[in-house]
Amino acid sequence: MRKFLVSAAASLAVLCSTHAVADQPARFPVITLNAGMHLIKAEVASTEAQREQGLMFRESLGPNEGMVFLFHAPAGVCMWMKNTPLPLSVAFIDRDGRIINIENMKPQSLDSHCAKQPVYYALEMQEGWFKQRNIKPGSIISGLPQPR
Repeated sequence: MRKFLVSAAASLAVLCSTHAVADQPARFPVITLNAGMHLIKAEVASTEAQREQGLMFRESLGPNEGMVFLFHAPAGVCMWMKNTPLPLSVAFIDRDGRIINIENMKPQSLDSHCAKQPVYYALEMQEGWFKQRNIKPGSIISGLPQPR
């Protein structure tokens, strides 16, 4: 019986530590993007697992920090805010870096916010970031990573 209890306790410890790790915000490689004269420090989510994690569990972002989601082929992209406590704005961007549309997203929401056409990128920033800088559909984001 003692061996079972030790084994069960060890399993519980592993399970608890795995849960704690899952709640830690993942960090991804950072690149610098340009939106006109504005510099953006953007983490890059380029794999399916990274895109699924996104900015989940993040408590804060710096004033010019965000995350760019890279899709390696044109895609009908929709974003949502599961486990994301920050209000965000998302710009959907074509292969040439042109913003197609921008949507504001409420924290912790499962509402879908979709690109108006297939895109290669989605750029999430603090809610209102694009509007405060007069960045609109048609504006260009440069420095984006190239699709494979």
